[in-house]
Amino acid sequence: MDLLHSWGVELAVHLQTKYDKYEGLFNLASTVADLHTAYFWFFPIWFHLRRDTGLRLIWVAVIGDWLNLILKWVLFGERPYWWVHETRFYGAAPTPDLLQFPITCETGPGSPSGHAMGAAGVWYVMVTATLTSATEKRCPPLLYKFLQGGLWSLMGLILVVVGMSRIYVAAHFPQQVIAGVIAGVLVAEVVSNKKCIYNASMKRYFCTTLFLTYFAVGFYLILKALGVDLLWTMEKAQKWCIKPEWVHLDSTPFASLLRNMGTLFGLGLGLHSPLRTEAKKKKTSPSFQMGCITVSLILLQLLDGWTFSSKNLVTFYFLSFGKSAVALLIPTTLVPWALCLISKVKKEEKNL
Repeated sequence: MDLLHSWGVELAVHLQTKYDKYEGLFNLASTVADLHTAYFWFFPIWFHLRRDTGLRLIWVAVIGDWLNLILKWVLFGERPYWWVHETRFYGAAPTPDLLQFPITCETGPGSPSGHAMGAAGVWYVMVTATLTSATEKRCPPLLYKFLQGGLWSLMGLILVVVGMSRIYVAAHFPQQVIAGVIAGVLVAEVVSNKKCIYNASMKRYFCTTLFLTYFAVGFYLILKALGVDLLWTMEKAQKWCIKPEWVHLDSTPFASLLRNMGTLFGLGLGLHSPLRTEAKKKKTSPSFQMGCITVSLILLQLLDGWTFSSKNLVTFYFLSFGKSAVALLIPTTLVPWALCLISKVKKEEKNL
């Protein structure tokens, strides 16, 4: 593994040296590949255009990130930015000079790459949904082939850039990125074929959220009782990150877990809220859909600006869960209900 890691470090140094002018692109790719983009940008759009795709997007993202957490705890993957300082592979020779960035110092294990896994799953859902829509609209065969080739090529290009960005910022080794992409596509394919996610009851959402949470916490406690420290990476991140403020609590395993569980629970609440039942009575027109998308995106960006202190862990985790749940309530229930109410009031005023 040390030899494999050394090749990864060499590639990271090569990218940082030869492609430093693309630093902005790589940082952007890592930021966009985060599941935050799927929750706060992609989901509101897809949910109001194709409800089934929006649901699939959330289920794939949540299950994939949960599985990524479990795999990281099992595989104990190193990260380049601390491995290069602790390994004995280089002996008395000088260690490679790896640069660090504000998004480098993630605190969890490195394998598989969560960004690559999340991006692969999310883009797989969006590409297959677009191709399905083209088939339903009886797209001409030649045009469909062109669309199919173009979309899969675009997805491949995006994943290559995301992978390069994770290596460039010294957050992952190449094999971790490749493993993430493969795992992400597999999760997307498996979860997408589960019919139960499209008409799940509130009870199923509640039980699934509890199961995933208790499984992860129970797995952590069992291994801890056996003497396995699953938070071994926190000390390494704090020790080797060149700036303490770059070590963010929201990148810890439990912060990620509660954020995803809040997202899934919020989706269930939104879909089964009495307010949504009221909004569903109104036939949605293209203008209504665009209004829902626009207002949802605006409100979500305002919500995204809400940050809270990480000094108290319990409060931080509780607020992370709540914020994630609200982020799903906004596009699924609150915005459609509010726009329906406004439309109803205007119609009554017009009749008067």
